[in-house]
Amino acid sequence: MKTKILLLLSLPALAACASTSAPRATGLPSVAASPLNSVAGLEIVMGKTAGQLTRLFGDPQLDISEPPARKLQFASGACILDAYLYPPQEGGDGRVTHIDTRRSDGAAVDRVSCVNALRSR
Repeated sequence: MKTKILLLLSLPALAACASTSAPRATGLPSVAASPLNSVAGLEIVMGKTAGQLTRLFGDPQLDISEPPARKLQFASGACILDAYLYPPQEGGDGRVTHIDTRRSDGAAVDRVSCVNALRSR
C-alpha cells in the first residue's frame, strides 16, 4: 500500500520533467563553437580541411564519408587520431570540428601528444 501511495505521489514530479516542446532541428557542428578550438596545441588540426590534414599527417588509414560528415583516421605506433569534418554552414570543404585520440589498445591518450606524435613520424 505504501508503495502505491509513494508511486502516485511521485507522478506529478515525473510529469514535470517531461518535455512538451517540439524537438529543435540540429544544425551541423560549428567550427568556431567547438571547445577544442581553444585548446593550445590543437589549432594545427581544428578547422582544417582534408587536404590540409593529408599534407600534415600523410595519407589517412581510413576515409569514411557519411554525408554530411567525413571521418579521417591517422595512426602511428604511438596513437590513433580520428578527425571528424563537417562542411561550414556557408558551404565549402568540410573542416575538422572534433577529434578523438586513443592508443591501439583503446586506452585514452592526450590529444595534443597524439597530434605531435603523428606530425613527427
